[in-house]
Amino acid sequence: MSEAAAARYQDPGEEKSAVPLDCCGGLNNVDFSKMDLMLIEGLLKLNFQGSSFCVAVASIIFNPFFWNVVARWEHRTRSLSKLFGSRYLACYCLGFVIILLNVYRSHSMTVAMKAQAKWEVMDRTDVFYAGVGLMVLGTVLVVSSFLALGFTGTFLGDYFGILMDEKVTGFPFNITENPMYWGSTANYTGLALIGASPVGLVLTAIVAVVYKVAIRFEGPFTELIYQERSQRRKRE
Repeated sequence: MSEAAAARYQDPGEEKSAVPLDCCGGLNNVDFSKMDLMLIEGLLKLNFQGSSFCVAVASIIFNPFFWNVVARWEHRTRSLSKLFGSRYLACYCLGFVIILLNVYRSHSMTVAMKAQAKWEVMDRTDVFYAGVGLMVLGTVLVVSSFLALGFTGTFLGDYFGILMDEKVTGFPFNITENPMYWGSTANYTGLALIGASPVGLVLTAIVAVVYKVAIRFEGPFTELIYQERSQRRKRE
């Protein structure tokens, strides 16, 4: 028998014993006992109802809400400037309160991270150094933003009538429009990676969302303040 004929010939017994591959029902042949479920187990261990987690979330949401409400109230009524007898002093006091609130937010997030288990998937040297890199990047963005804007420019001086002569376009504003916010987010992401904390990543995601919402309110309102100044100058 030729090789071609032998290739075409197939023993009936062999044909019966062949098991075809099933592309749609192939999961029936998977041995789930050999799967690495550490990723899923780490997520299932998160406690979103713990007091430390709830306090951290409340702090994250409250901070931007507080300074936006107070700053808009000041812009509308000038009540803080009248109370302190100086718009600069009023701005400094609000800035000091904002700093304290942010310190407490960082503290509450750290407490929430330590209160819950680490994620073994993240507890690696490369993840640790990635976190360090993010914290360095975030610190550079925050510090350079503060140096470019100054204290009153950073802490809502526009709402007190303390306006800048022109828009800041140099570093880090030539990289991102809101370096203070995204630098802070990078810091929290880095902190979560260094601590191998899945709850830290969840809290950081909440920070990012809250900042995104705050930007949608702050950006247009700040532009309106400078437009009003331009209109006053034209009338003069």
